[in-house]
Amino acid sequence: MDLSSPNLWWIAAGVLVAAELATGTFYLLMVALGCVAGAAAAYLGFGTSLQLVAAALLGGGATFAWHLKRQRQPAAAPAESNHDVNLDIGQTVQVHNWKADGSARVQYRGAPWSVRLAQAGVATPGPHIIVAVRGSELHVAPAHASATAPTTSV
Repeated sequence: MDLSSPNLWWIAAGVLVAAELATGTFYLLMVALGCVAGAAAAYLGFGTSLQLVAAALLGGGATFAWHLKRQRQPAAAPAESNHDVNLDIGQTVQVHNWKADGSARVQYRGAPWSVRLAQAGVATPGPHIIVAVRGSELHVAPAHASATAPTTSV
């Protein structure tokens, strides 16, 4: 096997892709893309300095661009209130009566659950939407007439 400059760049790119697959660090793919630019520069006959510059510009530029893209995305909701993590978020429960301490017990998914209001306010009986799950306690908000979440009744 000929270990010419282009082949060394391709080997480096392959190692970086394998490392990305093992770690899940997407930034390694951007650096691997820089190695591909180095390989292209080597195929075109450029010297080692220009190969390194091409790899650094494309790899570094792609990494920086990905970093900027990630910074501009809104932060994900915490797992306890993120519907993508917990499918109970957005479901409706029926609260029949509240205790003096602001808690209640409801039947949800065939089991009794403790319930608390998610925000300060007057606890009134009726349908409530689950907005967070903290341990074995459901944090709920009063449901509005326009809510379309399925209801789990007691």
